Amino acid sequence: MRTIVTTMRNEAPFILEWIAYHRAIGFTDFVIFSNDCDDGTDLMLDRLQQMGIVTHIPNPRRGKKPVQWTALKRAANHPVVKKSDWIFVADVDEFLNIHVGAGRLDDLFAACPAVDGFRLSWRMFGANRRSRFEDQPVMRQFTAAAPDRLIWPWRAVQFKSLYRNTAPMRKLGVHEPQSHSTAQIWVDDNGKVTNSVQGTVMIHTGSRYGLAQINHYALGAAESFLVKCDRGKPNHSDQSIDLAYWLDRNLNEAEDTSILRHADATAAGMAELLADPVIAELHAGSVRWRKARIAALLLQSDYFYLFARIMQAGPTMTLPLEDQQILLQRLYMMRRAQMQAKAGDQTT
Repeated sequence: MRTIVTTMRNEAPFILEWIAYHRAIGFTDFVIFSNDCDDGTDLMLDRLQQMGIVTHIPNPRRGKKPVQWTALKRAANHPVVKKSDWIFVADVDEFLNIHVGAGRLDDLFAACPAVDGFRLSWRMFGANRRSRFEDQPVMRQFTAAAPDRLIWPWRAVQFKSLYRNTAPMRKLGVHEPQSHSTAQIWVDDNGKVTNSVQGTVMIHTGSRYGLAQINHYALGAAESFLVKCDRGKPNHSDQSIDLAYWLDRNLNEAEDTSILRHADATAAGMAELLADPVIAELHAGSVRWRKARIAALLLQSDYFYLFARIMQAGPTMTLPLEDQQILLQRLYMMRRAQMQAKAGDQTT
């Protein structure tokens, strides 16, 4: 069993493509937690569960605890997760794009047969100058991406993990399991051993993505981004999604269509799901809901001006690598100074 664990809120227009794609590359199971949905995401997941496609677990927000962490804690003890051979914690805007062989999980595992886990970097896909939300496959709409040599913005090259389901890694985390044995072998997206990593970014100035990458469609079209801002972050409910979030991720320098080798298989998988009349109506209803929500948000001053500034800003400029290095060094200096100041405050 190869299982994806995820959380969702108001993501219904994108669910079918994401599931069809990951089934096409070899995932067998989906454990999906939903919370506080308005667009029919929960109803679509219920129907997909009835069809034997996913496992859906309602996970409404309770108090201030982030819903994503609540879900991951519950997932660790779920029977499907416990029986799984491999686990991948990912969001609906993240697509595992394997470059070796035929681009399937079996090809990735064959390339590194002895490893226990893969730390796979995001490749950020920008808005591709699209402003209008359209009910079309994400992988076809957004093909402009960050270059393969990038260290800044650091938020654009964080990693997610695909790993064997062994006892030391049973506690799930957003980017990697919360604990694992030092005896285990982990590799990065080039197949290089990376057993010791601090934080959620692997810093190196060479090319990434030799084995695989995670296509991260974090923004979508500008209109759809407003709905994401309205929803907020699932793991940091006190942090807003705003223009700064957009600018750190709207990277469009490189054209990358490698994922489209699975476009036909994904389309066939979507068509199979949409053949169910209940799924078809739920999908159509979610598209109507999103368009209506966008229209309502654009009548609010804050969202209108956010949309206007996004349109004015255009694609984010990728800095020369030496400037990226300077910014990263100064970030570390700033954080070190903050930690020293905090330690000083605690001793006074």
